Amino acid sequence: MDRFLIEGPCTLHGSVRVSGAKNAVLPLMAATLISRGRSRIRNVPRLRDTRTMARVLETLGAKVRFEGDLLEIDTRDARGIEAPYDLVKTMRASIYVLGPTLARHREARVSLPGGCAWGPRPVDLHLQGMEALGAKVRIEGGYIEARADRLRGAEFSFELSSVGATANVLMAAVVAEGRTVLENAAREPEVTQLAEALVASGARIEGVGSTRLEIEGVEELSPLDVTVIPDRIEAGTFLAAAALLHSEIEVRGLRRDHLEATIEALEQTGCTFTEKDGGQTLVAHGQNARRGVDLVTRPFPGFATDMQAQMMAVACCMEGTSVIADTIYPDRFTHVAEIRRLGADIRLDGNSAVIRGVDRLAGAPVMATDLRASAALILAGLAAEGTTLVDRVYHIDRGYEDIEEKLHGLGATIERVAGPPTP
Repeated sequence: MDRFLIEGPCTLHGSVRVSGAKNAVLPLMAATLISRGRSRIRNVPRLRDTRTMARVLETLGAKVRFEGDLLEIDTRDARGIEAPYDLVKTMRASIYVLGPTLARHREARVSLPGGCAWGPRPVDLHLQGMEALGAKVRIEGGYIEARADRLRGAEFSFELSSVGATANVLMAAVVAEGRTVLENAAREPEVTQLAEALVASGARIEGVGSTRLEIEGVEELSPLDVTVIPDRIEAGTFLAAAALLHSEIEVRGLRRDHLEATIEALEQTGCTFTEKDGGQTLVAHGQNARRGVDLVTRPFPGFATDMQAQMMAVACCMEGTSVIADTIYPDRFTHVAEIRRLGADIRLDGNSAVIRGVDRLAGAPVMATDLRASAALILAGLAAEGTTLVDRVYHIDRGYEDIEEKLHGLGATIERVAGPPTP
């Protein structure tokens, strides 16, 4: 099992380009199932998750071809209705095929999902949304089984803002008969891109980018032709690295309008930013980043829960006390124990972490427990004195393309090595 061997502390410098967004490309891949034909998706990152989703689509009968960052998906012979446990257990986003498969074939059988090993994240909102559209849904033998003679438009309000459920119900609603209104819909950039791609393929959606989506069902869609937006979490991770390591880093190929909450959080530390290329490049000046931060995760445009762990790594080395609360996933703190192994002073209080800045971190063996925890441990390892060995890096391979190569290009001493897992 691969590990990352990191020597710190280090100062980063130079330029890095952001890859396409994992959280945008996965629902786009699933959305190709709605139509019959060959879809083209560009700026696709090479990730474990994109390859897993490709295997799910192939199981359903689609033909999938990667060529560089171009992905072609031919769904003309995609007649399958079952996404099996062996694949879905490795990636929660596999549930995205539920809505498109149900919409096209009037039935779907999708294993209950897996993914990162922290806390329960129920699929209730996905299922309630399908039921609102007229589907009969049950859980049988660990599988979601959904059937509908004809999906019909309805009014549905999400009890909680949910990116996954909004995307899934939206994909089913675009070919449902009649009008659907979705209230309290997620408006994260990844949902907005999905809606825009569906509109470009013939869907009729109003309110794109807002919390109220109005959909007028159509008979069919044409294949997708779309370029994936930049990954705002990867971009935020590199910006956070600049603050933590008191470095100056140029991050290219991003969307500043997707990063305002992250930028505001990092500005609390004293990090400053210079914008270039019309907001597609940011230079992070972290030389004077010293102050602690207080932040609360919220749905977009608030501070993203997917940046919580990385900001905790930053806070560990800032002066004073920082408080980070996660209102999206209150139990998303499995990384705390591992960062403590590096010498961090972190106390948990309900859904909040209280971090007292320390003068130094010290390298140690640590174990990644999920995707974003992996990124936080890498950042902390780069700041720590001595050697840090990060185990279970398959987590980070799910969501960061060539992370060690990009960091190495910025001057980090980081190497992928083979070895047995940490007990």
